[in-house]
Amino acid sequence: MTIWDIDLYRRPVQDSEGQVLWELAVCDPFGQWQVAILAPQNQVNTAWLSQQLQQLAAQTKGLPDQIRSFRPQSVNLLEPVCSDLGILLTPTRHTLALKQWLKQKWQQPNFDPLALDRPAPVPMPEQLWGKQWQFAALPAVDLVETFRDRPIPVLDIPQAYQPLSLGLASTLPIPGVMIEAGRSALQLVLWLQSIQPVSLHFIAGAPDGLILEAELVNRWVLATFEDAEVEVAAVKFEQRKQAAQGLHFLLVQPDASGITQTGFWLLRQEET
Repeated sequence: MTIWDIDLYRRPVQDSEGQVLWELAVCDPFGQWQVAILAPQNQVNTAWLSQQLQQLAAQTKGLPDQIRSFRPQSVNLLEPVCSDLGILLTPTRHTLALKQWLKQKWQQPNFDPLALDRPAPVPMPEQLWGKQWQFAALPAVDLVETFRDRPIPVLDIPQAYQPLSLGLASTLPIPGVMIEAGRSALQLVLWLQSIQPVSLHFIAGAPDGLILEAELVNRWVLATFEDAEVEVAAVKFEQRKQAAQGLHFLLVQPDASGITQTGFWLLRQEET
């Protein structure tokens, strides 16, 4: 499958007439092939974008099977174009090579080429709240083996996130969050799957919060707490996550028996 990662957005430059320029940045998932095209803002529309993609295809091996983009505004422009051209469009935060290229390319004061408008975290639907939850950790060597072959309705273990792929020590503790959701476990898991979990974060405050990053820019409050012991566990969770190159997990199960699990996601804090 051929994949192009694309960003299309305004940049901090202008043409000779003072018009703000937009950049169409295209690369492969590994950053081995990169193309950047600048155009005045008043020229950038779906017709222009379609023309650029078809011209790139004529210069390479044809149109890609899939296009990925991390910016909502880019996705909005790409949707009708990809539909017309028969290309699968995947909105995702995980376009690492593209993000690294943009950061290197646009090193200018007071400008972040990866900046996105991010809404405030919102509470998750009340009817989906689990009975209880806790921070946990598993040795890297057991993380995948424990869940990979179990009959879990929703199991998301990307190859790129597996400890072996990241070169992590087998004894390194991989942090996670375990939710006991009782009879609501499947309903919770299906909702989580629909919003595409990205990562979990502890945010200190009054009260403290456990935040789920999902989709392109959305954030959900999974839990709030004021217990000192839970706060200590939350800090440990963040420390372990940092030591594990951002790797962590989310597990949903009906109870604490350990016999049945309903959903498991191997997550990684996005690198921007």
